[in-house]
Amino acid sequence: MATKKKQSVDIVIPVFNEAGVVEQTYVCLRDVLNGLPYDFRLIYVDDGSRDGTIDSLRKLANADPRISLLMLSRNFGHQAALTAGMDAARGDIVITMDADGQHPPEVIPQMLDLIKQGYDIVQTQRLEEAQPASFKKWTSGLFYRVINIVSGTRMLPGAADFRALSRQAVDALKSMPEYHRFLRGMVSWMGYSSIILPYEEPKRVAGKSKYSFGKMLRLASDAVFSFSLMPLYIGLSAGAIFIILACAQILYVLNLWISGQFQKIVPGWSSLMAVMLIASGIIMILLGFIGVYVGYIFQEVKRRPHYLLKGDKRDE
Repeated sequence: MATKKKQSVDIVIPVFNEAGVVEQTYVCLRDVLNGLPYDFRLIYVDDGSRDGTIDSLRKLANADPRISLLMLSRNFGHQAALTAGMDAARGDIVITMDADGQHPPEVIPQMLDLIKQGYDIVQTQRLEEAQPASFKKWTSGLFYRVINIVSGTRMLPGAADFRALSRQAVDALKSMPEYHRFLRGMVSWMGYSSIILPYEEPKRVAGKSKYSFGKMLRLASDAVFSFSLMPLYIGLSAGAIFIILACAQILYVLNLWISGQFQKIVPGWSSLMAVMLIASGIIMILLGFIGVYVGYIFQEVKRRPHYLLKGDKRDE
């Protein structure tokens, strides 16, 4: 009697300057995976690390044949590194997670069980109540409130790039070639059957977050300008309001002329300048929004790859 073939699971783990950390998180991940009835492959994607991360990953790969190592030619960013790993993934199920220990491997068995139940996407969600108040927590909450207002795609607050995807969902995600990638929004946009899996986020094993304030702003910009035309509508609405105010001013002046109240028609330099400055400001903001969209289009039409690989590639 033929034995039933195990399902294959690829785990994509982007890494950037995590020497001394990947060894610890690998041990925790290995201990969880060894007890599960799946064929696992761990795809580590080095995103242009400048410390000893590459050497650490090579040692792990030599000790564990399930590990594949992809090296990007430079730091392309977290979203590009995730994309590289998913492009290389061939498993029936693909899990994406970070290597800093804040995505607990203990959640993986639940994720796999939910995929087995028929869900295409298992999206984890941090329990925000368990997190201490901080500037990053406040700005993250504000971002999700704004993006859910201006975007037609509902995005889950506290969701990160820790998720499990069926083969169908992965193939659909790979068919979306846009250059400015905001995977959380893209996954939500697909609309496949999904479920939310809450988890408590542990502290980083060591080191500090590689998501600087600047990188968070760029990610937020990609999210807003990739999923919404609302900035243009805001500029157009502000322009329409000032046209209405200008028409009201004209009617007011005409009324004074008709009624013969010429003494009330006094040229107002300050008010004129205020209107001109406000109107000019709105025009500049609107032109800025248009410029951003044109810049995004320019980068899209060049069709450059999201990432470039270098060096050796260990592929099982």
